[in-house]
Amino acid sequence: MQTPREVVSRIVRRDSPDRIGLYDFYWPDALRRWAAEGYPTDEQGNPRDATDVFGLDMCGVGGWFDALPWRGWSEVVEESEEWIVRRNGAGAALKYWKHKSGTPEHIDFRMTSREVWERDYRPHVVKLDRERVDLEGARRAYAARREQDLWVYYGHLFLFENMRQSMGDVCLYESLLLDPGWIHDYGRVYTDFFKAHFQLLIDEVGAPDGIWIFEDLGYRNGLFCSPRVLEQLIFPYYRELVDHFHAQGLPVILHSCGGIEAALPLIVEAGFDGLNPMEVKAGCDVVRFARRYGDRLCFCGGLDVRILESGDREHIRREIVSLLRAMKDTGAGYLFGSDHSVTPNVSYEDYRFALDVYREQMIY
Repeated sequence: MQTPREVVSRIVRRDSPDRIGLYDFYWPDALRRWAAEGYPTDEQGNPRDATDVFGLDMCGVGGWFDALPWRGWSEVVEESEEWIVRRNGAGAALKYWKHKSGTPEHIDFRMTSREVWERDYRPHVVKLDRERVDLEGARRAYAARREQDLWVYYGHLFLFENMRQSMGDVCLYESLLLDPGWIHDYGRVYTDFFKAHFQLLIDEVGAPDGIWIFEDLGYRNGLFCSPRVLEQLIFPYYRELVDHFHAQGLPVILHSCGGIEAALPLIVEAGFDGLNPMEVKAGCDVVRFARRYGDRLCFCGGLDVRILESGDREHIRREIVSLLRAMKDTGAGYLFGSDHSVTPNVSYEDYRFALDVYREQMIY
């Protein structure tokens, strides 16, 4: 029987894994709900790591370094019992719920022009800054997960998400059309930045099995901008980053929520090795994608989380069996998981049931 690391390595290389892999993301709210339903907790009552509880095949062990210009900056702008508004190191004020998860609300942005970018923010991200990277934490996580023989990765946001949380959607989309030179400069600076800080992890902690890049390029109704704009202004930097990792033998998986089907040719051409999560309610279909691109990409996710939320065991079984059999038929590398992340609307016992069905069907 292949180890988790071997299984995922073969899935990514499309090289005859002996089973379908397993990986997913979980809302913190879901784990807190499950803790009251029998999910394992530590001595303080905190939910244990889902990687260990569910036997996931891969795990993030580093990355997520501070990528905003003013390192370590966080200013409370406004606060109530339910929410808090913080200004981040790019001058952006975002509103977060205190007691539940959710996408932050955009409140205010100060990076509103190329002039502001060049004067106030650009100078802070043009050099490697070791203090941005938690090397010691990465060393501990890397060693522990290597001991378990899991497929380990370093992960982070990249260019598109970084711009959205720095200049905001309105300024970003206007600038894509009105000031593409600024977008190219931003892309140039941040591509060098990410390459340098990822490389610090690789050189001083160790080479992972791969890299995850988290970039939400779409929403419910499609892409945030046209494929032509993405091709001209964003994907050249994706290709450069992917090439940088490929030169070191590291595959790269792209996470993008939303309706991204129109960008699939660009994703393949940029050299990405895998795709996550194929959001069904945004029109994605992992089986359709696999039939078309399974010779170039592996896939992680694609199960409509609303199936799990239904609580209907017959429905859950039927849909999971159908999905896994269809993915086997495509011949594409596949890791079973939800089409976004597991929400608190899913019960612990229903999720465990879903994994039981997966394990009944996982062998090729």
